[in-house]
Amino acid sequence: MPDDAPSSLYLIYLRSPRHSLRVSEFAGMRQLDEGLYVLRSDQSRSKVYHAIKRAAQPAGLLVAPLADDPKFMGMAPGALAWLRGA
Repeated sequence: MPDDAPSSLYLIYLRSPRHSLRVSEFAGMRQLDEGLYVLRSDQSRSKVYHAIKRAAQPAGLLVAPLADDPKFMGMAPGALAWLRGA
């Protein structure tokens, strides 16, 4: 993607990963709940999918682009503030 390409927001769900997903290894990622993450990235959905698949080797994986910030409650402390850019 070009340097000026806008970032996308992805919702990621992992089921039964063989390896823990280290949020620190993915710039722009935040864990919302067990197996549930959001990622802000300039990478395509395909690149994000394959990077997560290689890193965690989950039994199930969902990577879905979001058109806007999701609404949620009861997720990991600080997740909503992170999403809002605070």
